[in-house]
Amino acid sequence: MAKLIIVSNRLPVKLQEKEGELLFKASEGGLATGLGSIYKEGDNVWIGWPGLVVEEAEKQQKVVEDLKKESMQPVFLTETEIKEFYEGFSNETLWPTFHYFSQYAVYDQKLWETYVEVNQKFCEAVVAQAEPDDTIWVHDYQLLLLPSLLREKLPDCTIGFFQHIPFPSYEVFRLLPWRKELLEGMLGSDLVGFHTYDDMRHFLSSVNRILGYGSMHGWINLNSRSLLVDSFPMGIDYDKYSGIADTEEVARRAQIYRNNLVAEKVIISIDRLDYSKGIPKRLEALEKFLEKYPEFHGKVTLVMLVVPSRDEVEKYKELKEEVDEMVGRINGKYSDINWNPIQYFYRSYPLETLSALYVMADVALVTPMRDGMNLVCKEYVASRKDQTGVLILSEMAGASKELSDAILINPNDINQMVESLYKALTMPVEEQKVHMKSMQDTIKRYNIHHWVSMFMDRLSYVKIKQLSMATSYLDQATFQELTHSYESASSRLFFLEYDGALVDYTNKPLMARPSDDLIDLLQRLSSNPKNKVVVVSSREKDNMEDWLGHLNIDIIAEHGVWIKQKSTGWQTVLSLMDDWKNDIRLILELYVDRTPGSFIEEKDYSLVWHYRKVETGLGDLRARELVNHLNFLASNSNLQVLDGQMAVEVKAQEINKGKATSYWLSKYPHKFVLAIGDDWGDEDIFKAMPRTAYTVKIGNGQSVAKYHLDTCQEARWMLSKLLQHSSAEQATGGAMMTG
Repeated sequence: MAKLIIVSNRLPVKLQEKEGELLFKASEGGLATGLGSIYKEGDNVWIGWPGLVVEEAEKQQKVVEDLKKESMQPVFLTETEIKEFYEGFSNETLWPTFHYFSQYAVYDQKLWETYVEVNQKFCEAVVAQAEPDDTIWVHDYQLLLLPSLLREKLPDCTIGFFQHIPFPSYEVFRLLPWRKELLEGMLGSDLVGFHTYDDMRHFLSSVNRILGYGSMHGWINLNSRSLLVDSFPMGIDYDKYSGIADTEEVARRAQIYRNNLVAEKVIISIDRLDYSKGIPKRLEALEKFLEKYPEFHGKVTLVMLVVPSRDEVEKYKELKEEVDEMVGRINGKYSDINWNPIQYFYRSYPLETLSALYVMADVALVTPMRDGMNLVCKEYVASRKDQTGVLILSEMAGASKELSDAILINPNDINQMVESLYKALTMPVEEQKVHMKSMQDTIKRYNIHHWVSMFMDRLSYVKIKQLSMATSYLDQATFQELTHSYESASSRLFFLEYDGALVDYTNKPLMARPSDDLIDLLQRLSSNPKNKVVVVSSREKDNMEDWLGHLNIDIIAEHGVWIKQKSTGWQTVLSLMDDWKNDIRLILELYVDRTPGSFIEEKDYSLVWHYRKVETGLGDLRARELVNHLNFLASNSNLQVLDGQMAVEVKAQEINKGKATSYWLSKYPHKFVLAIGDDWGDEDIFKAMPRTAYTVKIGNGQSVAKYHLDTCQEARWMLSKLLQHSSAEQATGGAMMTG
């Protein structure tokens, strides 16, 4: 039975050793909460590091046995691996880069090599548990290489990946020496998820600029398969935080804490010690606030909790010293015998204590310099049972995209933070309730369980979409069947795409003139009175007339605008207008000006912007911009935008190759139909074909075609073999049969 395998750097428990005894302590993190019920269902399993170095084989076996009862499988890491993989590459290279602190990033080849080795170790652990039909969900930046490693070992598995921290812009990400390998690792997934659209957009841009893969509506076509990139804002367990906040124990603690403070207003801030959290800037803002608004002296207190993190790392030691110094200086400057402006605690607290602080606080100050999501702000909102309280939230946190009713600030703008503090502390209760209710409604609906459900549903959709668009390789058995059908048919129709199916693409379109071998093949194919051969192309009709007009074949040109039957002239199937071309040409010329190497091709009823000769990455980037630009303009018009092979074409909506091929299907009898195409424009041909037709796509991308071949040379070889009327025994050898 298929199962779900969750993979993360850490398991949802932490292994501790006390007096020689191994103990497990459950994690209260958002991920552990959200997936807590799922990984214990059926044969599901969670794979990760248990949080402690265990070297003795006997102890390792004991840990494995104990965790297996809880549906978990440990990956044991050595001291060196923890230092170089986790503390090193993950947190000294990826973490600062992804949070836009690239000046802190360490580029060390040894750390990278250990990162690769540990990802491989995780891969082996997953492979040992996985079956072909399983779904694997990989989490976060420590395991960026794992999806592609798994794809290599388990090609049929469903693989999802979610990144819980930001993904930086291309300009920042490109600083990493191993940028290409990291992206390729993530692209092993079927679905890549981020918290925000911005992270998704940055990832797609980096994939485009570094690897050269474009995208359309979040789909990336890797030729062999397609994957989806999407955003899924992570929520919290709303009922859990709301319920705890409503208990007598929390109410009792909140009252005790409040009684110990003389201030009328309490501000809460809770962070892990990290330079991405903006703690010094926050303290600087508080100091300026007390300077500017002396009437709040003695009346407001910031309760600041900082959870210890990576104390041994130099940058964190320096940050701790800076925070300690600032707190001491501000308290020394403003406090009196009864009041301290800052109550500072450097330790972690249990959930009940945190809940009591949320309940007690009038204002939550959440001002990270950069954060993937930040769940503290959501926990505060969920804890406000009376719907009072004000949230001041950094616009650099992913949560700001959902919580627009918070007071949003730029964490680098000290003056804005000062004024936001004043606004929050003086906001009328009725206004507080309006904003708080709106935010509660949002996080109640988009909770952690909704996040899990959305991701898993989307992953299932992607797999179904892939399977529906998957093609089978046209192997020897299929070719024998096709040959038999061909030989027994009294009438046959061939629809053959010119570029990409009969000839390879070239940097200059006019260099794709047919070879003597191709001319000979088409002549032999069309000389059989049972065969009607139609060559289909997006090229200009004059071009096709020049190259193929002398042959005994029919031609479809310019995506179906023009059709030509042998021995007749060119005609259009529909009455078309081209008065739109002047406006669109101006836009295309703008992109030619901005993109060296690109050029415009004008056809009777379409315009094409070519970028085959443009610098790798730049052409795809400009093409994405142009497609978006044109789609916006075409939304209220009768125009269609086609994103083809190194070209963007604009044409009338009613034109497509499928409609043109339907003309032959309706006019001529056909016991055998073969259609060969290569790009998205040819999907219309495949869709127009009868159910019994043999449809073949060149390249292993997603398609509605039934079969695929790898190259146009294979397609031509297949057509040659058909002409020989060969038996199954004769139709062997050659690239197609051995592929």
